[in-house]
Amino acid sequence: MAAKKLCESFSKSFIEEVQRWGCMKQTGVSLRYMMEFGSDPSHRNLLISAQFLHKELPIRIARRAIELESLPYSLSEKPAVLKVRDWYLDSYRDLRSFPEIKDTNDEKDFTQMIKAIKVRHNNVVPMMALGVQQLKKDMDPKIVYEDLDEIDRFLDRFYMSRIGIRMLIGQHVELHNPNPPPHCVGYIHTKMSPLEVARTASEDARAICLREYGSAPNVNIYGDPIFTFPYVPTHLHLMVFELVKNSLRAVQERFMDSDKVAPPIRIIVAGGVEDVTIKVSDEGGGIPRSGLSKIFTYLYSTAKNPMDEDSDLVTANAVTMAGYGYGLPISRLYARYFGGDLQIISMEGYGTDAYLHLSRLGDSQEPLS
Repeated sequence: MAAKKLCESFSKSFIEEVQRWGCMKQTGVSLRYMMEFGSDPSHRNLLISAQFLHKELPIRIARRAIELESLPYSLSEKPAVLKVRDWYLDSYRDLRSFPEIKDTNDEKDFTQMIKAIKVRHNNVVPMMALGVQQLKKDMDPKIVYEDLDEIDRFLDRFYMSRIGIRMLIGQHVELHNPNPPPHCVGYIHTKMSPLEVARTASEDARAICLREYGSAPNVNIYGDPIFTFPYVPTHLHLMVFELVKNSLRAVQERFMDSDKVAPPIRIIVAGGVEDVTIKVSDEGGGIPRSGLSKIFTYLYSTAKNPMDEDSDLVTANAVTMAGYGYGLPISRLYARYFGGDLQIISMEGYGTDAYLHLSRLGDSQEPLS
């Protein structure tokens, strides 16, 4: 059915070309490579970067467009998923129809085009979430959720690929910034203080908690304030924000009607030789063991997707990841993208510890699939 839709909208030769490009080998890059290459954003290096993206992006985008065609349980036919597929095919076509990049003028035009592609894909996550919602609504209640781990695995691959595509585009675009902030190479901060990022992310999460509940537990942060390492601050902010927000919510709801003072969230930042680890601990009552396997799935969210069928994309732009329960699985992907990981350890009846491991060496290649 979905394949038919593709044939209706696009020519046979175009579909064959997408399939051919989707089978080509992707080329992963490491944080260290991006940092070293970007530290000299000369015309020559920007030209090399654009030529690399001109070949690499269509491969990555074609691969995802093909996968969007053959999802289980007719997920490919859901209107929201068809919309995402069309965004990917439009971006593929834009990239493939862009002529060879020979000089600085070509490179500038190319940069403007990929900037527009990044904007086109801004709402991919809520739109896919909407597709999953549409699927759940139409699904036979007899289907066992365990059978749906295929969809989880697809979404992990899909969102991981999206992180990579956005990182490559964003990094290239940011290298054009004539006045980069000190110690910044594109998106990468070469002397990032994890303590500082954790503090900002915690303040942002507390502001949301205050807005929702009228009060918020304190967050205490421990670690070396002068310790720094190269990383992408926006990625770290997103992950810590998510973990702290979950902890705040758990503690707030557990102690809301209690006469006890809500215990603080504790964040510990430790720098090792290979890893930087950030531990977020709360006394929010923990998660039962039977529920732990569900926290990294995209299918169990109890929260309402802020972008349901009735809402329009304009309001959805203001949405954070809070709305559709994707925060934890997507945070884990951000951690893994540069060779780290996220683990959740829980004591039911007491609280939860989240361990965010980040690779300090920056030399692991992007995980491509």
